[in-house]
Amino acid sequence: VVAAALLAVAAGACVGFALNLSTVTATYTSTATGVQVVPTMIVQSGRSVAARGASPEYSSSFPAGYAAPVSVTKATSAVSPLWAAVVLPLLGAVAGYFARPKSTAEMQAITIQNIQAADYSTSLVMAAATSKKFVTDKSNTIFEEAKTIMPGGVSSPVRAFKSVGGNPIVFDRVKGAYCWDVDNNEYIDYVGSWGPAIVGHANDEVLDTLRETLVKGTSFGAPCALENVLAKKVIEAVPSVEMVRFTNSGTEACMGMLRMVRAFTNREKVIKFEGCYHGHADGFLVQAGSGVATLGLPDSPGVPAGATAGTLVAQYNDLASVEALLKNNDVAAVILEPVVGNSGFIPPTKEFLVGLREMTTKYGALLVFDEVMTGFRIAYGCAQSYFGVTPDVTTMGKVIGGGLPVGAYGGRKDIMSVVAPAGPMYQAGTLSGNPLAMAAGIKTMEILQRPGSYEHLDKITKKLIEGILAAGKDAGHAVCGGHISGMFGFFFCEGPVRNYQDATKSDTKKFARWHRMMLERGVYLAPSQFEAGFTSLAHTEADIDRTIAIAREVMKEL
Repeated sequence: VVAAALLAVAAGACVGFALNLSTVTATYTSTATGVQVVPTMIVQSGRSVAARGASPEYSSSFPAGYAAPVSVTKATSAVSPLWAAVVLPLLGAVAGYFARPKSTAEMQAITIQNIQAADYSTSLVMAAATSKKFVTDKSNTIFEEAKTIMPGGVSSPVRAFKSVGGNPIVFDRVKGAYCWDVDNNEYIDYVGSWGPAIVGHANDEVLDTLRETLVKGTSFGAPCALENVLAKKVIEAVPSVEMVRFTNSGTEACMGMLRMVRAFTNREKVIKFEGCYHGHADGFLVQAGSGVATLGLPDSPGVPAGATAGTLVAQYNDLASVEALLKNNDVAAVILEPVVGNSGFIPPTKEFLVGLREMTTKYGALLVFDEVMTGFRIAYGCAQSYFGVTPDVTTMGKVIGGGLPVGAYGGRKDIMSVVAPAGPMYQAGTLSGNPLAMAAGIKTMEILQRPGSYEHLDKITKKLIEGILAAGKDAGHAVCGGHISGMFGFFFCEGPVRNYQDATKSDTKKFARWHRMMLERGVYLAPSQFEAGFTSLAHTEADIDRTIAIAREVMKEL
């Protein structure tokens, strides 16, 4: 009724003016200007309502992120004929009835930034011109096809959005702190390819280095000089590493590490921690985190009992649980994420890490830090440098490949010397040490060494997580969380969260709603309560402010 009445008035006014022969007009035309769009749903009484003056079709003629020029006409005229005032509104009402919306659509809200206009009202009109529907039709089509040709439609389980609901968005491109899906929706990205994009997606310097390397070949299957360069940079940076072996993934690095520590100590049993994830090797899929926790899976089918017989499980941040196992077993190594990222973000206590170092030395076991996620992210020398606790062996990945597939394990020379061909423990890989991954890793580490890099990561990440937590608490939600440098996370529970059991107390249904609402407004977060988030050097204060503003809106509606 309201829509019909408004349309009637508009129709009567427009035609009446057209019939008036003494019309005088003055026109103001704005120039195109930059705006930022944030997706949201605006629904009233079962139908969509866009900002007055909004017209989705304007956006097709102008670059994304810019408002179309808008002309505003002021008209004055003599009195229109009486019949126009009576008949035309009736005609408009009829037209309004037949033109009324018949379905609810998702509309993007608009966040006005950098609008250069004389007044706020003009800014609203200019920004409204780029308002458009938030749709993921192309993503949905691609994903539905993917489910018929790949298990679950993905190449890695967490990507399927199983724990947060809805279909995943399908990426088209990334740059800096942003990503775009195939429907051309733009998002601020806090996943960063699950950690590697620490200098920002598609960093120009990294891309230039890759182009220079690419013309020489993509893979040699032979020694490459770039391996020496990256190896020396890793050894110089990481306290525990005196020698290093490159692999193609974090999982592969952990598989090689596991075999190596058993070969060196001549012991079979290892201790891991509930909720810590060290790749999908059989021996580690015992009370694991990451996708296993996200999907609520039991220990994976297909893993022989013998493969996990030597894997003992302790509680994170609980030294007593570790010592009980060390006392009663000949343990080759104690393996952990120094900062848990695969059960959500869970930091250790300094006493816990120091105690592990002392206990493993006392019982003749090796201490292994799995720094695939934390390596070069929370500090240039990895978590071991940040906390001042040096393990015997370290696994790495993600960041050291600059966004390309890579992994590595390293440690003391006497331990690494058991690896073939220097020693009897066999491990190999066709693409290990390939020139593209080495080149990207070298350039990424060079960028991270520049003054202010980690200070920037810490500053923006601290502001982000404090803003999210404040938004949640102000809206009456139980939330807790934290950060270290460019790694963060939070839970929908009172906290504190010290281990995986604490993490499971989080309201995962609420997290799922939060994730979807943030996604619809242009913020891409890890699609699981049990995954950490990441920032990059490309994220700006403006990105953080915008994210916090969206988070505050979502927390109020959640």
